[in-house]
Amino acid sequence: MSLIAARGLELRYGARRVLHDIDFDIERGEIVTVVGPNGSGKTSFLRALLGVIKPSRGRVLRAAGLKVGYVPQRLHIDPGLPLPVSRFLSLPVPASKSAMAEVLEQVGVGDVLKQNMTTLSGGQFQRVLLARALLVRPDILMLDEPTSGLDQPGVASFYRLIEDVRRETGCAVLSVSHDLHVVMSASDRVICINGHICCEGAPHVVRAAPEYRALFGFGTGGALALYQHDHDHEHDHDHDGAPHA
Repeated sequence: MSLIAARGLELRYGARRVLHDIDFDIERGEIVTVVGPNGSGKTSFLRALLGVIKPSRGRVLRAAGLKVGYVPQRLHIDPGLPLPVSRFLSLPVPASKSAMAEVLEQVGVGDVLKQNMTTLSGGQFQRVLLARALLVRPDILMLDEPTSGLDQPGVASFYRLIEDVRRETGCAVLSVSHDLHVVMSASDRVICINGHICCEGAPHVVRAAPEYRALFGFGTGGALALYQHDHDHEHDHDHDGAPHA
């Protein structure tokens, strides 16, 4: 059985349809990247798979006993709050110092355990978020644009780390990303969403697909949200969604 599957998934926020006719599976050990313009429904899709949003139609199936490690798009911590990394890694479930030290070493920031979260660099912060996700020994890592705000070397380094984690642990990885030019090299499969699944397949297949080119054009260097379907004109929303088709 797949780790997570969606069948006929539809999501609505009130009268506004965000996603429709989504069929999806992810198997153990796969790296799957979800791409799409701003407002295309990428984050809503991830939240539905996580169980945070209830589908308006269709269903989401999860393997029994599935353990999920989640890395959010962004996490704001009050600069005045004294929150050491060791304390952050113990929320909400306490973890041993040895377990924390192990995962921090695994993600390449073994020296920050006693440091305050607000003093970390952007790259260190994202690696600590990843370490926290790995503490549950997940069957699948779910990442919501985890490299937002990082410079290009930081993005490349983070995704190489994700590939290493997959190889070492055998977990699946589902990543929502706008860094297509970097993510593609590590992805087994890419899914392009714009309210529905426009195209999917191996990275080189999606890169050449007319549906992908209609959204993002040629020679974009991987930058997203440059072009959209003629029938999908939309604005950014607090929720990542699409209007009625």
